[in-house]
Amino acid sequence: MDIGINRRALELQILFFIQGTGVGLNWNFGGGLAGTFLVEFSGIVSMEAVLNFAEVVEIEFAGAVKLGSYILYHVNNGNLPPPQQVVEFIKTKTIIDSVKIYDANPDILRALSGTGIDVTIMVPNGNIPALANVENARQWVGANVLPFHQQTKIKYICVGNEILLTKDNNLISNLIPAMQSLLEALKVSGLPDMKVTTPHAFTVVYNQDAPSESRFNDEQKYIFAKILEFNRQAKSPFMISAYPYFMVDPNNVNYAIFGPSNAITDTKTGKTYNNMFDAVMDATYSAMNALGYGDVDIAVGETGWPSACDAAWCTPQNAANYNINIIKRSQNIGTPLMPNRHIDIYLFALFNEDGKPGPTYEKNWGLFKPDFSPVYDVGVLRGSDTGPPPSSSEKWCVVKQEATNEQLQANIDWVCSQGIDCKNISPGGICFDNMKARSSFVMNVYYQSKGGSEEACNFSGSGVVTTTNPSTSSCVMKNVEGGSVHGT
Repeated sequence: MDIGINRRALELQILFFIQGTGVGLNWNFGGGLAGTFLVEFSGIVSMEAVLNFAEVVEIEFAGAVKLGSYILYHVNNGNLPPPQQVVEFIKTKTIIDSVKIYDANPDILRALSGTGIDVTIMVPNGNIPALANVENARQWVGANVLPFHQQTKIKYICVGNEILLTKDNNLISNLIPAMQSLLEALKVSGLPDMKVTTPHAFTVVYNQDAPSESRFNDEQKYIFAKILEFNRQAKSPFMISAYPYFMVDPNNVNYAIFGPSNAITDTKTGKTYNNMFDAVMDATYSAMNALGYGDVDIAVGETGWPSACDAAWCTPQNAANYNINIIKRSQNIGTPLMPNRHIDIYLFALFNEDGKPGPTYEKNWGLFKPDFSPVYDVGVLRGSDTGPPPSSSEKWCVVKQEATNEQLQANIDWVCSQGIDCKNISPGGICFDNMKARSSFVMNVYYQSKGGSEEACNFSGSGVVTTTNPSTSSCVMKNVEGGSVHGT
């Protein structure tokens, strides 16, 4: 957890942990200045007690609030609004209905009281070893959940953040026991419906050409199986961070930002992917399924796209396009291997952070500037012209993911018999590619020729109208907008 000290222009890295009736603090100023000390409290150690101590010694904790399909990340870099103002902004100015915070900050939980906004709270990494003890877990719930749950809708409790990435054996070995203890503590406290999980970095061995062949690596397979068994028993989602930005192919950027791109067809399943996010979701599902846990829900703890970086693909337009499509995917669109499946998605971030150290992209994930003015519009402001979420008036007809090859070939044969020019899907044609791509192309040509009427995209139930452009760099599909046809 990052904190700042008011009277010194230094950044202090701090990790607190429960030790008896005290809170131990590992601190590091950098430059070799580091140490550990223990602060004794009477009674239950709570986040509120730690914050009160911090106030006395003039330490300000940085907070983070993530939002349903959106996120607020608040840090003390000197120019971001305080949490109370941010929560008021969320309540009164946006349509955001779900938030996630990186701790159990009582001020934020109180501010969210009575708003109807779902909130996900987090156990800091340093608390994990202590929470492996059921009694400590009950005390944590008593201090950080019970005072708030009647007025504040706590949806998930995340135990730590990306623990396997830390390679800290003490944290890793205590992660599942801590989750089990916390779940037991919630049941004893009369809160059996509150879900317990832990967020992971995307560490699946990703097969770009065949997402269905992606797997957990051998080193982590055992621990992931145990975590997934916990998720299954607890009926909680397997939560990951998913950032196509960090996986982008400079020669196929549009594939990462939901733009017209070179689609990828899975060499094993034949499923076609028009964007990397869906491929990453199906890679995760496939890795889980290979361990026997394909039935466990998936949640995305964070994703996003920076509006500026040191590369050409970071622009407000690209960030808006990515985030608009992510918002759509939080509304039961599903993926090729998980059609119509709901995935909770938390979008990073609410604010740009001009004062944050590091490269340009670190400062520019936000939907808004610190003065609450938008960096770009994705439709989350009340009264926004783009709506909640913005939807394109451009439409295309494509095949449904579950359509069979027999249906697709029948569609091709029928459309080509109606006087439609099918040379582009012939061998050597610019849209030859695969069966689904060929069928979608001719179905869309027919659909556009009929003025974009819904009936013209039925194809015996195998067609569906979409507002996501299915074009690739070599095969551009015409679209209907406002009754007129656009494209080449």
